[in-house]
Amino acid sequence: MKFPIGIQDFKTIRKDGFVYVDKTALLYKLADEGQTYFLSRPRRFGKSLLVSTLKYYFSGEKDLFTGLAIDSLETKWEQYPIFHIDFNGSDFTVPHTLQRLIKGRVEDWEREYGFQGNPDYSPGERFVRLLAHVHKQTGKRCVVLIDEYDKPLLDVLDTERKVKLDDEELLMEDYNRETLKGFYSVFKAADQDLRFVLLTGVTKFSQVSVFSGFNQPEDISMNAKYDAICGITKEEMETVFHDEIDAMAEEMGVTSEEVRNMLQRHYDGYHFSNKMTDIFNPFSVLNALNSRSIQDYWFRTGTPTYLVRLLSHTNENLNDLTGNYYDTSEFVDYRADVERPLP
Repeated sequence: MKFPIGIQDFKTIRKDGFVYVDKTALLYKLADEGQTYFLSRPRRFGKSLLVSTLKYYFSGEKDLFTGLAIDSLETKWEQYPIFHIDFNGSDFTVPHTLQRLIKGRVEDWEREYGFQGNPDYSPGERFVRLLAHVHKQTGKRCVVLIDEYDKPLLDVLDTERKVKLDDEELLMEDYNRETLKGFYSVFKAADQDLRFVLLTGVTKFSQVSVFSGFNQPEDISMNAKYDAICGITKEEMETVFHDEIDAMAEEMGVTSEEVRNMLQRHYDGYHFSNKMTDIFNPFSVLNALNSRSIQDYWFRTGTPTYLVRLLSHTNENLNDLTGNYYDTSEFVDYRADVERPLP
């Protein structure tokens, strides 16, 4: 079995024969039943692969989905214009990186669709006019996919970094927040030009912080219908990785049941709805099965630097935080001006 470790492109996984845990029935449900969504999940949890899968689905690349659940659900396979931004690969501690990235992407899209944007307008205003133009030009409403929307904020929160703007110095977290707020506010004006919108991130910042003026997306982060849209369920572990678990047990010199218990104890710590579906961390599971060794794979690559900064100057006792039950409201609509480690 080939494990797609570090591979987040759906086409590469399918074309090159890597194992894929089929989430396409949930993907079809998502696209069929709504329009604008927000999904929060930890880093290294499959958000980028979900976004990539949606991109190929809305591109109408039917052949990539042969044999998957969606193959028997979708009958039209229409092709839509897609606008995709991935904030994952940039360092937003560098001043003006966010502003240059957004402006550059909008200009690239304008060139792609032969549209002359007004340079006097903000990137958000140019984008909403571009969406209207593309809708009229193609006869298709647009798909917007934004991966790790909150990284420009998390990179600079609590760092006290500043940026010079004209003759004024601003905190970068304030500057980036206002930039994102201005960009996302266009979606309200573009509603009639949008077929589907998905924003993913680690943290849902409150509407006041980021989404002011934005048509509030449906937050499916703790929705029971979509709790397994990222990650690996216990059932999927058995149906997809049964033989690999047996091979791992043989190499470690233990029983298959012991390996299952080890995998569950180390990597099955997640429940994303009151349905309490067991969700395994996919990055850790794939690495463990590939190397046939139980190690702390996620923490080596997904260290939450903002959380570490926050904990360093708050008086929270981690022993007091853990082992308790919290209401769902404790984890949504995080306000950046009220520093709380729990969400």
